[in-house]
Parts: sequence; C-alpha cells; structure tokens
Amino acid sequence: MSKQLIPERLYNFNIQKFITAAIAEDVGDGDHTSLACIPSSANGKAHLLVKENGILAGVELAKEIFKTVDKSLKINVFLNDGSKIKVGDVVLTVAGKSQSILLAERLVLNCMQRMSGIATKTNHLVELCKGTKTKVIDTRKTTPLIRGLEKWAVVLGGGANHRIGLYDMILIKDNHIDYAGGIQQAIDASKKYLKAKNKKLKIEVEARNLDEVKEILSIGRINRIMLDNFSIADIKKAIKLIDGKYETEASGGITEQNISKYAKCGVDFISVGALTHHIKSLDLSLKAI
Repeated sequence: MSKQLIPERLYNFNIQKFITAAIAEDVGDGDHTSLACIPSSANGKAHLLVKENGILAGVELAKEIFKTVDKSLKINVFLNDGSKIKVGDVVLTVAGKSQSILLAERLVLNCMQRMSGIATKTNHLVELCKGTKTKVIDTRKTTPLIRGLEKWAVVLGGGANHRIGLYDMILIKDNHIDYAGGIQQAIDASKKYLKAKNKKLKIEVEARNLDEVKEILSIGRINRIMLDNFSIADIKKAIKLIDGKYETEASGGITEQNISKYAKCGVDFISVGALTHHIKSLDLSLKAI
C-alpha cells in the first residue's frame, strides 16, 4: 500500500500486520462452510453495496484485504475514500475464486462499516463548524490495536488528528497536575525532561477553570491550552484571556447540539472522543452478482 494513501502521522500503524492477524483470528484452521459448500475451482463476482447515506472510508484497506487473501482477485473501484455515498451506490466489485471472496467478506465489511461510520460522524460535525476557524479533532479514546484505522477514518471525514499516542505530544491533564504537585511543577518537569531527552514535542496543558487558565498564562512555555468542560460563557472569557498567545482546544461535553456554539467562540480545536468511541457503523453489504 502506498504511504500517500494514509496520513503521514499514522505510519506507526502496520496495516499488513493488522490484516494478517485479523484473517488468522477469523479463519482459524479453515473456513469450513465455504470449503464444504463451494468447489475450490468455482469462480464468482460480488459488489459492495451502500445501504445507508454517509461518507465512505476503508476502500484502500479493503483492496489490501482482498489482495492479501488472494492476489488473483480482480477489484474494480467506482467510489473512493472520502466520497459522499447514498443508498444503492456500488462502491466496488470483486471477482475471482468464490472461496476467497467469502473469506475476505466479513473482514472487509467490519472495517469499512466502522471506518465509514466514523468518517460520516466526523463530516457531520465538521459541517456544523463551517464558517469558523475551528478544526474538529479526535482523541485517544480509540479501540486498542486499530487506532490507526479509526484516526485514518477521521481524516477521511474531513477532521484532523490530535496526538496519535503517548509518544508524540506532552499533554498535561488533571491527574498529571495533581500527581506532579501543581501546574508549575508539571510544566517545569516537562521542560526539563524534553531537554534531557533532546526531544522536541509540543506541550499542551489542561485547564479546569478560568483561574487555571490565568495560572498557565503566567507560567507560559507551552503550546496549547485545553479548556476542559468549560461553559460557553467561560470559553469566551478564556479565549479573551489567552488572546492568541497559545493554541486553544475545547473538550468535554461537546455534542452536535452545541458544537457550533463552541466553534463560534473562536477556539482553534474541538476534540470529540465520541468520534471513535461512540459510533454507529454505516450499513454496507457485499452481495454476489
């Protein structure tokens, strides 16, 4: 798979390793239903049918799954990742050994349905923020071992990624502050650590109230302030206090009902954990033709 197909920061996710493990988990010592019912010489064709409107995600992954199962399968793609789709659309066709198509079917659908559900939800929230400078971003509230797929889907839906894991940003949250003994101590320790390790990572600090915003501003030496569970009124006050000195991120309690109001306050980012942890998969189907 070409790296250009995946956002650069997701390279830490090994797609081929994932596909191989997922197939092994599913097939065990054999797809006995297909082996029993379908002659090994039988060939067939199927199309991937859209049964629900939304945003498509996972096409490139599906191609890799089919090819991993059987390199001789012929895939013809009609709709690409990120496309708007409607009921009745045909995303792709696959032709070749019937046993191979059946073996790949469920893994393709499981991945594409979840990824498309994430992309669809993301796109909806992005549209609600249109006309503002706010970017909708994800969080680390992802499914273990498939974080790369879920964050990829967020990007395909028009959103952006927050940090990918614990390794690519310093994010000082409430528990870090409490364990460190305070905001000053946490920031000082983080700066000292980065210097000692010769690492250049951005530092974000969570503020729980306006007093903590003021304290963070008095200390400085950071890159972004997270405004956690702030009301609309307090977000506006915080944005005025910060006055463009640092990036701002609103987080916590933000839904499709109020996201537009938060975006209009002028925050740079709105992080939404529900993009990946509270998603309804999009209905897709692979049918023989």
